Amino acid sequence: MEEKLSINHMEQNRNRIGIMGGTFDPIHIGHLILGEKAYEQLSLNKVLFMPSGNPPHKKNRPGRASDDQRVEMVRRAISNNPHFELSLAEMNEEGYTYTYRTLEQLTNENPDTDYYFIIGADSLFDFESWKNPQRICRASSIVVATRDHVPMKDLDVKINLLADKFQGEFIRLDTLNMDVSSRTIRNWIHHGKSVRYYVPNDVRYYIEEQNIYKGAME
Repeated sequence: MEEKLSINHMEQNRNRIGIMGGTFDPIHIGHLILGEKAYEQLSLNKVLFMPSGNPPHKKNRPGRASDDQRVEMVRRAISNNPHFELSLAEMNEEGYTYTYRTLEQLTNENPDTDYYFIIGADSLFDFESWKNPQRICRASSIVVATRDHVPMKDLDVKINLLADKFQGEFIRLDTLNMDVSSRTIRNWIHHGKSVRYYVPNDVRYYIEEQNIYKGAME
């Protein structure tokens, strides 16, 4: 009995950290809502917003924000939320880090922490093509957000298939469908359309000040 109580006490003392990864080019309300709902549903201690680095040959692309600008937009977007935190773990000179390496490094450095990697439904259906998906599953639980164009039944089937294949934990996030993308926002800004309410005001003002997304589109 004493041993059981000790194990349960240890489990209760483990940190629970969510990770929102992506290019955030730009960060928008969909990202923030997913982070908040994951924090609430999974009883997380905090959520790390982790911008991915661009490979050197893709830096300073026309119509895109620079690494520094993307980081600054994330910083501004999450500044008023005490349980959101900016992580620069994937910002490095090489410009690109595989997800499994980042997660393994985090788990090695913080053995008392459970990580929850938050992805969209689109990413779930591409998950098998990621580099070392089985190692991602060993280092974290995968939290899946819904999208309007992906039927819930198809999502659940894919979640169960991947959980069985990689012996990992896949959790469907119980949240509203937020079918907004950074690509759409870049396109709207490029064509002079309003993105008010789609991105936080501080981010919108920064985009205007820096004249981001006005260049040639990909």
